Amino acid sequence: MHTFSGGHRAAAALAGLALAGGLALAGCSAGDGTSSSARPAAAGPGEAAQGKPGAGAAAPPAAQGQAPAPVRPNVIRTGKLGIETAEPQKAVAAARTAAEGAGGYVGAETTDRGADGRITSTLTLRVPGERFDAVLAALEGSGKLLNRKVEAQDVTEKVADADSRVKSQQASVARVREMMEKASALSDVVMLESELSRRQSDLESLLAQQNALKDQTALGTITVSVSQPAPAPVEKEPKDGRRPGLGDALAGGWSVFVRLVGYLGLAVAAVLPFAVTAALLAFGFRVYRRFRPAKPGAGPRRPLVPRQAAGPAPAPAAGAEGGED
Repeated sequence: MHTFSGGHRAAAALAGLALAGGLALAGCSAGDGTSSSARPAAAGPGEAAQGKPGAGAAAPPAAQGQAPAPVRPNVIRTGKLGIETAEPQKAVAAARTAAEGAGGYVGAETTDRGADGRITSTLTLRVPGERFDAVLAALEGSGKLLNRKVEAQDVTEKVADADSRVKSQQASVARVREMMEKASALSDVVMLESELSRRQSDLESLLAQQNALKDQTALGTITVSVSQPAPAPVEKEPKDGRRPGLGDALAGGWSVFVRLVGYLGLAVAAVLPFAVTAALLAFGFRVYRRFRPAKPGAGPRRPLVPRQAAGPAPAPAAGAEGGED
């Protein structure tokens, strides 16, 4: 009994090791699914060289000198148009009809009215790639072209890479499913289910990327903006249809004069309170200066007489000199 349980445990351990090794090999070979599928075809010429019966008739097309099939380019095309027309609603209806007639559809549509009353509509059209240029030309003729921009992005390598990764991931998921069918131990089944869930999640992400690329390359995107022209300025004409004369000029001048006088009156009325206040203050100051009392101890001032320079003394008379003697 002890011998049997020991052998059972050894067999379970060997099975677990073999299962882990198989999962590791499956993960490493997930990226080589496409290349490994081409190995049998490459072995065909070797078998023919060995002289196997029917090898010459089963030679691949490349061995017969035929050129490989050309790769179809995958291009994402986008375009933007600005159109000005007096009837934007008709232009929008024509754009919608052109997209639907080409096998596409209207992805989005918005209409706005500006402050000046002008209507602006924006449409996003999805049309097949082969009808992209035709729809673009039809839209350009629906009004005055304001702007035009067309872009093309080659994503052939991205599409091929996404396809290859999807095929490899699908093969990896299929191998894990086969292992789950052969597994008998509960631990192996749990491990395989976890691995299968992870790989299926990766596969769904790759499929979403592949579908997005296919949608972008299959249908081009055209964004159309349709707007009304700006209204032209209109000159006002007299109601009676006659030209202005001398009387009209005098009337206009008198009207301007009356308005000017009115504005001057308003200006004077606005300044008058400040002017009256300033005049009263000036008058009061002058009255105060005139009637204020004199300072104590201050007598009347003597007039200032300029002093004359002293001249030479007059010589004494001769008679006076004799008398003295």
